[in-house]
Amino acid sequence: MFDNLSDRLGGVFDKLRGRGALNEQDVRDAMREVRVALLEADVALPVARRFIDSVTERAVGQSVLRSVTPGQQVVKIVNDELVEMLGGEQVADLDLNAAPPVVIMMVGLQGSGKTTSTAKLAKLLKDKQGKKPMMASLDVNRPAAQEQLKVLGEQTGVITLPIVPGQMPVDIARRAIESAKLQAIDVLLLDTAGRLHVDQQLMDEMKAVSAISAPKETLLVVDSLTGQDAVNVAQSFGGEVDLTGVILTRMDGDARGGAALSMRAVTGKPIKFAGTGEKLDAIEPFHPGRVASRILGMGDIVSIVEKAAETIKEEDAERLAKRMAKGEFDLNDLRTQLKQMQNMGGLGMLAGMMPGMKKAKQAMAAANMDDKVLVHMDAIIGSMTPKERARPELMNAKRKKRVAAGSGTEVQDVNKLLKMHQEMGRAMKQIKKMGGLKGLGSLFGGGGIDAAMPGLTGGPGGLPPDISKLLKK
Repeated sequence: MFDNLSDRLGGVFDKLRGRGALNEQDVRDAMREVRVALLEADVALPVARRFIDSVTERAVGQSVLRSVTPGQQVVKIVNDELVEMLGGEQVADLDLNAAPPVVIMMVGLQGSGKTTSTAKLAKLLKDKQGKKPMMASLDVNRPAAQEQLKVLGEQTGVITLPIVPGQMPVDIARRAIESAKLQAIDVLLLDTAGRLHVDQQLMDEMKAVSAISAPKETLLVVDSLTGQDAVNVAQSFGGEVDLTGVILTRMDGDARGGAALSMRAVTGKPIKFAGTGEKLDAIEPFHPGRVASRILGMGDIVSIVEKAAETIKEEDAERLAKRMAKGEFDLNDLRTQLKQMQNMGGLGMLAGMMPGMKKAKQAMAAANMDDKVLVHMDAIIGSMTPKERARPELMNAKRKKRVAAGSGTEVQDVNKLLKMHQEMGRAMKQIKKMGGLKGLGSLFGGGGIDAAMPGLTGGPGGLPPDISKLLKK
């Protein structure tokens, strides 16, 4: 996500940090490079200009240039301005404060990912907010559009409005509202028709549906990979219907970031959600602060902790903790860890969200090390017998050849996995010698995570305060 922009900005700020003192010209030269980087990332010219002017004005102040770490101060100012450009510190939540069924109308051009986003949003409301959603397709133009939403409903476990052939969009909307009331639905999502371009017929249809359904939220779905075109589409729709927010799809593949960085400033509409993959749970609320941190290579620890909380089963974590306390760690435990990494988005996703891991991610790419590595490791462990997994020391040359052949890998791959397991096992034994996890905590005075690492959960230079809450749970 935003890799090209992140790399360019990282180079500029590395130069600034490498200099002990800065003068006004140094700052202005750096900002000129930042401006070029933003324009290459397809950020709208007025937005880039306003951003650079604001950062420069704050950065050339005497308090910055005469500070002990002027380079870091400039980076902080850039971070603050990026957050502001992306929509401010507050996350733009859905407004569901109305008598049910609350109507959410999904609008956008054909091919932007509108139908899939409707299903993703419905699943998120059902799984994470405990709502009872229903979906209705109003797209009578695109072949099999209504059937597509029906199939997505079956996959996500969300109710969909039965299809009545030949019915027009306004009539479908009216029937959907009546059906939602009868079934005590909390949120009704209307997937409207799209076109290949903005036209009057499309707008008239949307206005008619809006008049019938009185949506609490009208969300525009746009493809972030189209860059400035996505912003232009948002402006066109915003001029015709009362948009309440934007969903940016394919954010995971957006190496430039022009759409995300320009959207709020140009349209005045907040980005409420970001689509981050093809899976039906690959949608997340848009956090301006976290996105700014990732653009500047500072990582996104909060999202990692949240992903871990969602994907790691409590019983697995407790079982591993007990085994760690005893200094035990076999290949079954390693396999569980590898699967959890895959569930959290894989190596590339995790490396991109870890602070300071930019270079590690580049090294992984250079070594052709991707998520296939995790699959290969799992295949190697899967080709072992239950006895071998529980007692890796049994793995002699003959067994290694058999496992390599069974998993479609080389013997050296089996050796690498066993070496990795040995190193992790040694670490577990060290923890046991220190008295287990509790003993490890007592080394720092027994005051828990705050006492062990006071800089981690607060104070200047520590992680954001909301991480502290997650770690203390």
